[in-house]
Amino acid sequence: MLPPIPVPIDINAVKDKVSFQLRPWQRSFQFWVRAIDIYTGYKVFQVRVNFVRDAPKQEAMWERQHEIAADKIFAMCSDLGGFFLKIAQILGKPDLAPAAWVKRLVTLCDKAPPTPFDAVKLVLENELGQGIDDVFDRFDVEPLGSASIAQVHRARLKGDKSDVVVKVQHPGIQDLMMTDIHNLQAFALYMQKTDITFDLYSVTKEMEKQIGYEFDFMREAGAMERIRKFLYQNNKRTPVLVPRVIRDMVTRRVLVMEYIDGIPIMNLGDEIAKRGINPRGRVAAAAKQKILQSLTLAYGQMILKSGYFHADPHPGNILICKGSEASHRLYFFSNISRVLFQSYCYCTDVALLDYGQVKDLPEQLRLGYANLVLAIANGDPLRAAESYRELGIETLSNCKNEQQELFKLAETMFDTKLPPGVTMLQPFAEDSSIKKVGVVSFPEELFSVLRTVHLLRGLSVGLGINYSCAEQWRPLAEEALSQAGRFKGGTVTVA
Repeated sequence: MLPPIPVPIDINAVKDKVSFQLRPWQRSFQFWVRAIDIYTGYKVFQVRVNFVRDAPKQEAMWERQHEIAADKIFAMCSDLGGFFLKIAQILGKPDLAPAAWVKRLVTLCDKAPPTPFDAVKLVLENELGQGIDDVFDRFDVEPLGSASIAQVHRARLKGDKSDVVVKVQHPGIQDLMMTDIHNLQAFALYMQKTDITFDLYSVTKEMEKQIGYEFDFMREAGAMERIRKFLYQNNKRTPVLVPRVIRDMVTRRVLVMEYIDGIPIMNLGDEIAKRGINPRGRVAAAAKQKILQSLTLAYGQMILKSGYFHADPHPGNILICKGSEASHRLYFFSNISRVLFQSYCYCTDVALLDYGQVKDLPEQLRLGYANLVLAIANGDPLRAAESYRELGIETLSNCKNEQQELFKLAETMFDTKLPPGVTMLQPFAEDSSIKKVGVVSFPEELFSVLRTVHLLRGLSVGLGINYSCAEQWRPLAEEALSQAGRFKGGTVTVA
């Protein structure tokens, strides 16, 4: 780290320059007014729609209600920013939320209002102890992107030939996001007492813990280095690229790392089309399949072999790298003739960004989850039920076909594969396994695994590929249990 040279900085003046700044009581008022409006809108609609007997008309009414709610949720998340951008990332998944929600919320990834450059400059100079012109040959005023906690700028250090990315924390954001989370916790308690039989409060407590870590960029730098070392040492060719940290350029609120050239995964279809390749054709499908395989392999290794993993694979944190893949010669056969096509399939090297949210699973949970992965991959309801007990997931156990419903719940919560003919999961619908079983206690530390799997599922649905991460992770789960002495001759012993 650079030697500290105090630079005068007026934090209040900096905060005043942040466009999305609201005082905590103002944010709380804004949240509750909007949340109650959205919630009561649905409750009133549920009563009204029950008087309509025509199924197509009911469906049209639901679509319209979702569109109305989507506009309100979008406005709330966009206006308040901060933590609510993370809520948009969770809700805006094509396998989970109504299509109208996804269409509106997916555009909010990394769309937080940027901090003005003069405020960024003050933070940088205060954190690094030097003037910005003394450290950088070039510093782009316009950020590459602005997310809930920080924004990133492209720059070049003095005397270097390669570009770097400079991540700078929004001033005053920590207090605001903690206010948001506490409001959400209160709302979660109300929801689980009135509408949803699921331990939502524990989920929000884990979110509070994980997001609290994101404000320390020195911790993030350490996480990035640890995961980079693990993946690069455990593979002949790492499944995902991890940016290299510029070690003497890290403070609590500033992080400098290598620049990786690429496009966001959300723009993959457009980029493939620019290259003259059909985004829905076989070449594009092969590229998308490889991207998902690479991501899933990396996460399987991190979660099951290490227990220490990147816990935020939303689309804004996944970059498809440019110029990394050689041309592929593909052969297609038809009943008329064999045609040889040579295409340049868009690169399939994947970079994983933003290590603010990482999770270090306790050994018992890592091995318990490995056992659950095997249960799902092998279609074994009895082992799934045993894994639930080992993981500390408590259910009401008051439904018919309990073991089968528990297994369906395991697939819904911890696998990426959608059931046949299903394009969207509605976990809180009346006929869902969550409603039938009822999860009364859910370990906080397992939420990061749950969220990671659901984000991977959202990516797969968005790319148009339905696959099972549990099936891909089967050998990794067997290896993890075998090394712990719990997998012998195809049989798993319960801890």
